[in-house]
Amino acid sequence: MTDADSPSAAGLADTLLQVHEQSPLLVALFDAQDILIYANKAFRQAYTVAPDGRLTWADMMRDNHAHGRGAAITTDNIDAWLASVSSRRGKLPYRAFEADLCDGRWIWMTETTQLQGCMLCIASDITDLRQSSRSLRQAHVKALAAAQTDSLTGLSNRRHGLQLLSTGLARSEHWPICIAALDLDYFKQINDSLGHDAGDMVLCDFARLLQAGSRREDGCARIGGEEFLLILPAAGLPQAKAIVERLLARVRLSRPLPDQAERGYSCSVGLAEATWGESAEALLKRADAALYQAKAAGRDRIAIADRLLD
Repeated sequence: MTDADSPSAAGLADTLLQVHEQSPLLVALFDAQDILIYANKAFRQAYTVAPDGRLTWADMMRDNHAHGRGAAITTDNIDAWLASVSSRRGKLPYRAFEADLCDGRWIWMTETTQLQGCMLCIASDITDLRQSSRSLRQAHVKALAAAQTDSLTGLSNRRHGLQLLSTGLARSEHWPICIAALDLDYFKQINDSLGHDAGDMVLCDFARLLQAGSRREDGCARIGGEEFLLILPAAGLPQAKAIVERLLARVRLSRPLPDQAERGYSCSVGLAEATWGESAEALLKRADAALYQAKAAGRDRIAIADRLLD
């Protein structure tokens, strides 16, 4: 084939779109903000969606759950479910998993993610394949997810959060990488004066705000009590600080307690940028030291960790 016979880039793109539109495979493309920017006919029909420049993956899942269509989501707490799934979504360049649709189909979904870029989702219908070991596989997947998830907030638990951090530190394409150690201010007073149910509402509210303000590639974990961890790959200190400042602003405005409409809460943060070769434990120790500085300086603020000397 000569250069004159080669298809143009535009012509090839049109051909690919036509092939995808006619394919029984479910094909979708999400942008860096997790907004659905393309979906072929099979995907649109399966999830009852249309790309409009606004629909996010989370909104799609909320709609599916609310109307009993698309993805088969079994939960009484969609926010916790979204937080749990988001702790795994987009954290690796590629992952594949089984999923169920409300129409009874069983699909094999793949996600290919470009760091700070688009995610290509392709699913095939595997309903007719042998299912003798499916229940065992599903039980294993559910057990693994439960072992990685904080049961109250749906975020990653301490073990999974540190695992995500260690994985990120080992991947050069994630650099620079920052972490934020976050601690809710005067949380014990909420528990002591209003009870643990109120405390749980505040923790869940903070987890929701933390997840909502994070990028798809970021990691969010509850590492104990009122302590949380935010992992920010491919973000230097200026960008990381801006992300955390936006989070603190949202927290200050939040009023999560129905019976205490005027009562808010705040958060203190220790922010640290990783040094190549530094362990997850050492980086977290530096972020914790900065967190204590933020507490000592009056709370409801960010303190930057000292850089690790070579």
